[in-house]
Amino acid sequence: MTKVLVIDDDNNICELLRMYLEREGYEVRTANDGQTGINLFRAYEPDMVLLDIMMPVKDGWQVCREIREQSSRPIIMITAKGETIDKVLGLELGADDFIVKPLDMKEVFARIKAVLRRYVNRDSSDGENLRFDNIEISRQKYELKIKGKSVDLPPKELELLYFLAANYNRVFTRDQLLDKVWGFDYLGDSRTVDVHIKRLREKLEGASEKWVLKTVWGVGYKFEVLTEE
Repeated sequence: MTKVLVIDDDNNICELLRMYLEREGYEVRTANDGQTGINLFRAYEPDMVLLDIMMPVKDGWQVCREIREQSSRPIIMITAKGETIDKVLGLELGADDFIVKPLDMKEVFARIKAVLRRYVNRDSSDGENLRFDNIEISRQKYELKIKGKSVDLPPKELELLYFLAANYNRVFTRDQLLDKVWGFDYLGDSRTVDVHIKRLREKLEGASEKWVLKTVWGVGYKFEVLTEE
């Protein structure tokens, strides 16, 4: 049975989600503040987290950050604002998707199923490592090594880098990258891709002169190999 942890300071929302999710066959636990949510995450080991942003003790940003330090389990953030800056920040911290209040339960179920499907497909991958000059990217371990040293990356940054590197020298538009990395049902802004590319470039700066994460103006991005090994 799929286990879902709901972290929201509104007990009515917690109970609403519990009722509907349990009716659909999920096992559910709830927490009403960030620190309790983190403690329960460690003890309960859920398959999915639904995480509110504005909460006491620790807000959703901090909870997302701490969960990502120990796990790549899917996180869907719940926000009353629906502002692009909230979504971009959440994605930078490693969130997989967003749901905006007031909640539409059909949308909630659709997003949960879509994110879990991507997560299962991700974990059942062949675990192939990609190697280029001075870097190694492991999708199985969710690990990037630059010159032999591990570099921390949020899951979506690693997935984006892996996809581009696996298809090196091919150009992809922002919409294609949203489709391939975030999923066809992702409703976010294409600027999300720009933010992730910018952060990847900062971490990859100076790694090698044999490849580059390149912008193709008016089209999109590609991982360009300048010198074949």
